[in-house]
Amino acid sequence: MLILTRRSNEAITIGDDIEIEVLGIDGDQVKLGIKAPKQVEIHRKEIYLTIQEANNEAAHGTFSENALTQLKNLKR
Repeated sequence: MLILTRRSNEAITIGDDIEIEVLGIDGDQVKLGIKAPKQVEIHRKEIYLTIQEANNEAAHGTFSENALTQLKNLKR
């Protein structure tokens, strides 16, 4: 894992076309801005894990209503 220190309005780049900028810091929350090509999917980790779980369940025929409800209730 690479660990970097950034302040407000500072950024990091990933490859040639992804930039992550620190837009603000408020207490223990950090607001990030992410610039990436439209074909790059960007999700909060908890959403990504829920999507992965739903995909796994669907692939194995065990898709539950609970996973569907979780996906519907996620807020962006």
